[in-house]
Amino acid sequence: MKKIFISFVCIFLMNTPAFAVSLWSGDNGSDGWGLYSDHKAHDIGDILTIVISERTSLSAQKSYTNEKEGNQNLGAGVGIFDFLKAASISGSDSFSADGSASDTNRVTANITVTVVEKEPNGNLIVEGKQSIWQNKDEHKITFKGVVRADDVTSANTVPSNKVANATVHFDGKGPLNAKQRQGILTQVFNFLF
Repeated sequence: MKKIFISFVCIFLMNTPAFAVSLWSGDNGSDGWGLYSDHKAHDIGDILTIVISERTSLSAQKSYTNEKEGNQNLGAGVGIFDFLKAASISGSDSFSADGSASDTNRVTANITVTVVEKEPNGNLIVEGKQSIWQNKDEHKITFKGVVRADDVTSANTVPSNKVANATVHFDGKGPLNAKQRQGILTQVFNFLF
């Protein structure tokens, strides 16, 4: 009887499925992080840092020249128009203009954004806002763009020149920012003239 019971227990244990769970997975075993993998943003709700380093330079130079001349001679009238005397008209016009413009901008900042959507091809749509208050002045950065998951570095950052459809807004409000804007009368005169 003892042999039959031991045989029955051995058969039962061999038919029981065994489940293997990795030591390095998360609580639910589905996050996919391994011992040697980088912890990079790859799904909705993950955060990453955008390293903004943009520089734009614009230079334009234009020159316009336009000249025209005209001469018209009228002969004396004949027949019933003999009261018309011979006349000559001439005129000239010239216009010349030169202009140049140059503009250089440089922006450097870091902003941490959140993945708000994941496209079917794996691209990540990210958005984020950062607000900094200093001496009653608020400086706000708003960022939105599309990031390739392959461009996320092992430090969980992305350079801004690798963000598609990037939109960056720098805005501010407060006493200092208000002083940098033109007054109402100046704006009205600039509009009229």
